[in-house]
Formats: sequence, C-alpha cells, structure tokens
Amino acid sequence: MSQEPEQKQQNSEIEFDDTDLVPRRRFLTLAGAGLLTIGFGSLAEGLVGGLSEPLNQQVESLIFKPQQIVPEFPISAIEPEKLIINSFRGTPAINPLAYRLTIDGEVNNPLSLSMGDLQKAPFTSMIIRHVCVEGWAAIVQWGGVRLRDLIAIAQPSAQVKYVYFYSADGYYESWDIDSVMHPQTLMAYQRNGQALTPEYGAPLRLASPIKLGYKLSKWVTRIQLTSVLGKKRGYWEDLGYEWYAGL
Repeated sequence: MSQEPEQKQQNSEIEFDDTDLVPRRRFLTLAGAGLLTIGFGSLAEGLVGGLSEPLNQQVESLIFKPQQIVPEFPISAIEPEKLIINSFRGTPAINPLAYRLTIDGEVNNPLSLSMGDLQKAPFTSMIIRHVCVEGWAAIVQWGGVRLRDLIAIAQPSAQVKYVYFYSADGYYESWDIDSVMHPQTLMAYQRNGQALTPEYGAPLRLASPIKLGYKLSKWVTRIQLTSVLGKKRGYWEDLGYEWYAGL
C-alpha cells in the first residue's frame, strides 16, 4: 500500500476459542490471470462488473467453502528434503526475543504480540502438501497458531474483506478474508516437529493447504486488515501472477 495510516500498537490480554470444526472437502481448483471462460454464462457476465476485486476471486469464492477441511497426510508421508528454500532478498536477520507481530488496520483491538504470546495460543499441527507455482511440491508438517484465532482477538470491523501480510525482507501479500479465516491457515513457528529455522521463515510464517506457495509469506511482521484491496496486491501478483492462487 502506498500510504498506510499510523496504527496504535498495544499489548493485549489474549484469550482463545478452540472450538472444534466440522470437516469438509474442497474439490475444485481454478486458475488464470483474471478471466475465466468455462461455461458459467450469465453468471460470469454478472461478475465482470465488479471491478473492485479480481474476477478470479469472485468466481473462486463461490466455490470455496471457508470451513472445509483439506485432507491431511500421515506422518510417514512427510518429505523433508523436498521443500525448496526460495528467498526474495535473502534471509533477514530477526532477533526472536525482540520480534513482535503487529495486527492492525480496520480492527477494534490492535495487537502487538511476542513469540511468547503466540506460543500461549492453542497449538495446531497439520501435515499438508505445499505446492509451488514453479511445479514442485512437498508434504510438510507445520505447527503454530490458527490465524483466525488471532484475527478474532483483534476484533475486525464487519467491512473487512482483505488482509495484507508484510514481511521483514520487504515482501508483501494480500488474501481474501475467507481464506485467512480457514481453520488450516496457520501462523507457523514449527516445521516437521522442530522449531522453524530462519531460511524457512522463522520466527513466523504463513502455512496453508489452500494457497499456492508464493502466497505463503515468510518472516511475517505485520498483518493489516482492510475493506479495500489496494493497487499493490502482492509482490508477484503485481508482476502478473494470479491474485487468488487457490488450490
């Protein structure tokens, strides 16, 4: 975002709701750079008019089920050597003791959380496939806190539709709010049962089975909730990649 209002940061007493979820299954992936012509007919015509958000998001959001669990893998399926280390501007140096995660924007309760705060939240672990747009994939176990738990504490306004992620290396991404609130979207601080290491995004990174790898930001330092998707939508998206990037 070219201009971002200053936000108050505050330490907040955090409480978490660990409600169980009903598992479902997502069954369809759509791709493309914003135009989808696969026989939706008048439905697609109606969607074209909404220029405030990408067309591929509008179509995919009709199919995406925000609470539907993606099937996971057994621990024996983990592929520790297949997760390739990609970097944007090299691995940033972050002191985990001084690290803070800021959650702000259109929220009633801005947060500034240490790793200690995050590790007090209910821990969630999942074994999923990480899929890279470059054509490779790896089955990985991620552990951390569900992002929706943190968002709930921040108390977003009813108008929030998008979430921006800013990283210590200057990388930036944006997601739709439904994908952010998916129960398998984590802020992860473990990989394959061990503490996350810097080259894989420590101290904190996004992990989810519902997005392509370039949406899964490493070294996240700020999460900004907003009702408006700005001109800058993501580092790779601004160079022509698909914005929604759902699996």
